[in-house]
Amino acid sequence: MTNATFRFYARLNAFLAVERRGQAFRCSCAESATTKHMIEALGVPHTEVALVLVNGAPAGLDWPIEAGDRIAVYPKFEQLDIGSLTATEPLPPGPPRFVADAHLGGLARLLRMAGFDTLYDNNFEDAAMAELANRERRALLTRDRALLMHRLVLHGCYVHAIKPQDQLRELYQRLDLASHARPFSLCLSCNVPLHPVDKEAILDRVPPRVQARHERFLGCDQCDRIFWEGTHWQDMRALLDSLTLVD
Repeated sequence: MTNATFRFYARLNAFLAVERRGQAFRCSCAESATTKHMIEALGVPHTEVALVLVNGAPAGLDWPIEAGDRIAVYPKFEQLDIGSLTATEPLPPGPPRFVADAHLGGLARLLRMAGFDTLYDNNFEDAAMAELANRERRALLTRDRALLMHRLVLHGCYVHAIKPQDQLRELYQRLDLASHARPFSLCLSCNVPLHPVDKEAILDRVPPRVQARHERFLGCDQCDRIFWEGTHWQDMRALLDSLTLVD
Protein backbone atom coordinates (compact mmCIF):
# COMPACT_ATOMS: atom_id res chain seq x y z
CA MET A 1 0.00 0.00 0.00
CA THR A 2 1.00 3.60 -0.64
CA ASN A 3 0.18 6.56 1.59
CA ALA A 4 -0.80 9.94 0.15
CA THR A 5 -2.31 13.13 1.55
CA PHE A 6 -5.55 14.47 0.10
CA ARG A 7 -7.31 17.82 0.41
CA PHE A 8 -10.67 18.53 -1.22
CA TYR A 9 -11.99 22.06 -1.66
CA ALA A 10 -15.32 23.89 -1.66
CA ARG A 11 -18.42 21.86 -2.48
CA LEU A 12 -16.44 18.64 -3.04
CA ASN A 13 -16.33 18.31 0.74
CA ALA A 14 -20.04 17.43 0.73
CA PHE A 15 -19.14 14.05 -0.77
CA LEU A 16 -16.62 13.16 1.94
CA ALA A 17 -17.03 11.53 5.31
CA VAL A 18 -17.62 14.27 7.89
CA GLU A 19 -14.28 13.80 9.62
CA ARG A 20 -12.40 14.43 6.35
CA ARG A 21 -14.11 17.64 5.32
CA GLY A 22 -12.25 20.94 5.16
CA GLN A 23 -8.83 19.54 5.98
CA ALA A 24 -5.91 17.52 4.63
CA PHE A 25 -5.90 13.84 5.53
CA ARG A 26 -3.67 10.84 4.88
CA CYS A 27 -5.06 7.84 3.09
CA SER A 28 -3.77 4.41 2.07
CA CYS A 29 -3.83 3.73 -1.68
CA ALA A 30 -3.31 0.57 -3.70
CA GLU A 31 0.09 0.38 -5.39
CA SER A 32 -1.42 0.91 -8.86
CA ALA A 33 -4.02 3.51 -7.86
CA THR A 34 -4.54 6.61 -9.99
CA THR A 35 -5.95 9.94 -8.88
CA LYS A 36 -9.33 8.99 -10.40
CA HIS A 37 -9.42 5.69 -8.52
CA MET A 38 -8.78 7.34 -5.17
CA ILE A 39 -10.94 10.42 -5.71
CA GLU A 40 -13.93 8.17 -6.44
CA ALA A 41 -13.02 5.70 -3.69
CA LEU A 42 -13.29 8.64 -1.28
CA GLY A 43 -16.81 9.37 -2.59
CA VAL A 44 -16.30 12.15 -5.15
CA PRO A 45 -17.51 11.51 -8.74
CA HIS A 46 -14.83 12.37 -11.29
CA THR A 47 -17.33 14.53 -13.18
CA GLU A 48 -17.37 16.97 -10.24
CA VAL A 49 -13.62 17.58 -10.44
CA ALA A 50 -12.13 20.42 -12.48
CA LEU A 51 -8.55 20.58 -11.23
CA VAL A 52 -6.13 18.18 -9.55
CA LEU A 53 -2.78 19.33 -8.19
CA VAL A 54 -0.20 16.72 -7.22
CA ASN A 55 2.60 18.23 -5.16
CA GLY A 56 1.53 21.66 -6.43
CA ALA A 57 1.53 20.81 -10.15
CA PRO A 58 -1.52 20.16 -12.38
CA ALA A 59 -2.19 16.47 -13.00
CA GLY A 60 -4.72 14.40 -14.89
CA LEU A 61 -7.13 11.87 -13.46
CA ASP A 62 -4.90 9.08 -14.73
CA TRP A 63 -1.92 10.20 -12.63
CA PRO A 64 -0.31 7.22 -10.82
CA ILE A 65 -0.12 8.00 -7.13
CA GLU A 66 3.26 7.62 -5.46
CA ALA A 67 4.17 7.43 -1.78
CA GLY A 68 4.10 10.82 -0.08
CA ASP A 69 2.14 12.61 -2.82
CA ARG A 70 0.06 15.58 -1.70
CA ILE A 71 -3.10 15.75 -3.79
CA ALA A 72 -5.40 18.80 -3.90
CA VAL A 73 -8.76 18.42 -5.65
CA TYR A 74 -10.90 21.38 -6.78
CA PRO A 75 -14.41 21.70 -8.25
CA LYS A 76 -15.33 23.80 -11.26
CA PHE A 77 -14.71 27.49 -10.69
CA GLU A 78 -17.70 29.50 -11.94
CA GLN A 79 -15.78 32.76 -12.17
CA LEU A 80 -12.33 31.46 -13.12
CA ASP A 81 -11.20 29.98 -16.41
CA ILE A 82 -8.54 27.37 -15.66
CA GLY A 83 -8.22 26.49 -19.35
CA SER A 84 -5.71 23.74 -20.12
CA LEU A 85 -5.15 23.04 -16.40
CA THR A 86 -8.47 21.23 -16.08
CA ALA A 87 -8.33 17.53 -15.20
CA THR A 88 -11.57 16.68 -17.01
CA GLU A 89 -12.69 17.26 -20.58
CA PRO A 90 -14.76 20.46 -20.87
CA LEU A 91 -18.26 20.47 -22.30
CA PRO A 92 -18.50 21.22 -26.03
CA PRO A 93 -18.86 24.94 -26.84
CA GLY A 94 -22.33 26.42 -27.08
CA PRO A 95 -25.49 25.75 -25.09
CA PRO A 96 -25.07 22.63 -22.94
CA ARG A 97 -27.30 19.64 -23.63
CA PHE A 98 -28.41 17.26 -20.90
CA VAL A 99 -29.65 13.80 -20.02
CA ALA A 100 -31.62 13.73 -16.75
CA ASP A 101 -32.07 10.55 -14.73
CA ALA A 102 -35.41 9.09 -13.69
CA HIS A 103 -35.60 11.12 -10.47
CA LEU A 104 -35.18 14.52 -12.13
CA GLY A 105 -38.29 14.79 -14.28
CA GLY A 106 -39.27 18.13 -12.77
CA LEU A 107 -35.83 19.57 -13.45
CA ALA A 108 -35.91 18.23 -17.02
CA ARG A 109 -39.14 20.14 -17.73
CA LEU A 110 -37.73 23.34 -16.25
CA LEU A 111 -34.57 23.04 -18.34
CA ARG A 112 -36.69 22.58 -21.46
CA MET A 113 -38.72 25.60 -20.42
CA ALA A 114 -35.47 27.58 -20.35
CA GLY A 115 -34.61 26.32 -23.83
CA PHE A 116 -32.06 23.60 -23.01
CA ASP A 117 -32.19 20.34 -24.96
CA THR A 118 -32.80 17.80 -22.16
CA LEU A 119 -33.49 14.11 -22.68
CA TYR A 120 -35.56 12.39 -20.00
CA ASP A 121 -37.29 9.04 -19.72
CA ASN A 122 -38.15 7.48 -16.38
CA ASN A 123 -37.45 4.07 -17.91
CA PHE A 124 -33.82 4.88 -18.75
CA GLU A 125 -31.35 2.28 -17.49
CA ASP A 126 -28.12 3.62 -15.96
CA ALA A 127 -25.86 2.08 -18.60
CA ALA A 128 -28.07 3.41 -21.40
CA MET A 129 -27.98 6.93 -19.95
CA ALA A 130 -24.20 6.82 -19.61
CA GLU A 131 -23.80 5.59 -23.18
CA LEU A 132 -26.25 8.18 -24.54
CA ALA A 133 -24.57 11.04 -22.68
CA ASN A 134 -21.17 9.91 -23.96
CA ARG A 135 -22.30 9.39 -27.57
CA GLU A 136 -24.09 12.73 -27.86
CA ARG A 137 -21.70 14.65 -25.59
CA ARG A 138 -24.44 15.58 -23.17
CA ALA A 139 -24.01 16.31 -19.47
CA LEU A 140 -25.59 13.62 -17.30
CA LEU A 141 -27.67 15.08 -14.44
CA THR A 142 -28.30 12.90 -11.41
CA ARG A 143 -28.35 12.66 -7.63
CA ASP A 144 -26.75 9.20 -7.86
CA ARG A 145 -23.01 9.41 -7.24
CA ALA A 146 -22.42 5.86 -8.45
CA LEU A 147 -23.94 6.71 -11.83
CA LEU A 148 -21.51 9.60 -12.32
CA MET A 149 -18.63 7.22 -11.58
CA HIS A 150 -19.57 5.05 -14.57
CA ARG A 151 -16.53 4.71 -16.83
CA LEU A 152 -18.46 5.97 -19.88
CA VAL A 153 -19.53 9.26 -18.32
CA LEU A 154 -17.37 12.12 -19.57
CA HIS A 155 -19.61 15.03 -18.58
CA GLY A 156 -21.92 15.00 -15.60
CA CYS A 157 -23.25 17.03 -12.74
CA TYR A 158 -24.34 15.87 -9.31
CA VAL A 159 -27.46 17.84 -8.39
CA HIS A 160 -27.39 18.74 -4.70
CA ALA A 161 -30.76 20.51 -4.39
CA ILE A 162 -33.98 18.56 -3.79
CA LYS A 163 -36.75 20.72 -5.27
CA PRO A 164 -36.88 21.28 -9.05
CA GLN A 165 -36.77 25.08 -8.91
CA ASP A 166 -33.81 24.96 -6.52
CA GLN A 167 -32.14 22.43 -8.80
CA LEU A 168 -32.56 24.76 -11.77
CA ARG A 169 -31.11 27.65 -9.77
CA GLU A 170 -28.14 25.47 -8.81
CA LEU A 171 -27.40 24.61 -12.44
CA TYR A 172 -27.74 28.24 -13.52
CA GLN A 173 -25.07 29.17 -10.99
CA ARG A 174 -22.73 26.25 -11.62
CA LEU A 175 -22.92 26.11 -15.41
CA ASP A 176 -23.56 29.78 -16.23
CA LEU A 177 -26.74 28.86 -18.07
CA ALA A 178 -28.22 32.36 -18.25
CA SER A 179 -26.10 33.32 -21.26
CA HIS A 180 -27.40 30.33 -23.26
CA ALA A 181 -31.08 30.33 -22.25
CA ARG A 182 -33.78 30.55 -24.94
CA PRO A 183 -36.99 30.48 -22.87
CA PHE A 184 -40.11 28.88 -24.32
CA SER A 185 -38.41 27.61 -27.46
CA LEU A 186 -38.89 23.88 -26.68
CA CYS A 187 -41.90 21.74 -25.86
CA LEU A 188 -41.85 20.86 -22.16
CA SER A 189 -43.15 17.37 -22.88
CA CYS A 190 -41.38 16.45 -26.11
CA ASN A 191 -38.12 18.44 -26.06
CA VAL A 192 -38.61 19.51 -29.69
CA PRO A 193 -38.65 23.10 -31.01
CA LEU A 194 -41.88 25.08 -30.83
CA HIS A 195 -42.97 27.18 -33.79
CA PRO A 196 -45.43 30.07 -34.24
CA VAL A 197 -48.92 29.10 -35.39
CA ASP A 198 -51.55 31.29 -36.97
CA LYS A 199 -54.33 32.16 -34.56
CA GLU A 200 -57.03 31.69 -37.17
CA ALA A 201 -55.87 28.12 -37.78
CA ILE A 202 -56.29 27.00 -34.18
CA LEU A 203 -59.45 28.80 -33.03
CA ASP A 204 -61.27 25.49 -32.63
CA ARG A 205 -58.53 24.22 -30.31
CA VAL A 206 -58.38 26.93 -27.64
CA PRO A 207 -61.08 28.21 -25.26
CA PRO A 208 -62.97 31.39 -26.23
CA ARG A 209 -61.54 33.31 -23.27
CA VAL A 210 -58.01 32.49 -24.49
CA GLN A 211 -58.91 33.62 -28.00
CA ALA A 212 -60.09 36.93 -26.60
CA ARG A 213 -56.95 37.58 -24.52
CA HIS A 214 -54.09 36.30 -26.66
CA GLU A 215 -52.75 36.82 -30.17
CA ARG A 216 -49.49 34.84 -30.06
CA PHE A 217 -49.52 31.05 -30.08
CA LEU A 218 -46.86 28.36 -30.40
CA GLY A 219 -47.27 24.76 -31.49
CA CYS A 220 -45.45 21.45 -31.12
CA ASP A 221 -45.43 19.18 -34.17
CA GLN A 222 -44.79 16.06 -32.09
CA CYS A 223 -47.55 16.19 -29.47
CA ASP A 224 -49.70 18.72 -31.39
CA ARG A 225 -50.20 20.88 -28.30
CA ILE A 226 -50.80 24.62 -28.50
CA PHE A 227 -49.14 27.04 -26.06
CA TRP A 228 -49.93 30.64 -25.15
CA GLU A 229 -48.73 33.15 -22.58
CA GLY A 230 -51.16 32.37 -19.79
CA THR A 231 -50.72 32.58 -16.02
CA HIS A 232 -48.52 29.48 -15.86
CA TRP A 233 -46.30 30.89 -18.60
CA GLN A 234 -46.00 34.18 -16.70
CA ASP A 235 -45.04 32.35 -13.50
CA MET A 236 -42.31 30.48 -15.36
CA ARG A 237 -41.09 33.70 -16.95
CA ALA A 238 -40.78 35.26 -13.49
CA LEU A 239 -38.73 32.27 -12.33
CA LEU A 240 -36.35 32.52 -15.28
CA ASP A 241 -36.02 36.29 -14.90
CA SER A 242 -35.03 35.78 -11.25
CA LEU A 243 -32.31 33.34 -12.28
CA THR A 244 -30.69 35.83 -14.65
CA LEU A 245 -30.11 38.09 -11.65
CA VAL A 246 -27.99 35.49 -9.83
CA ASP A 247 -24.37 36.61 -9.43
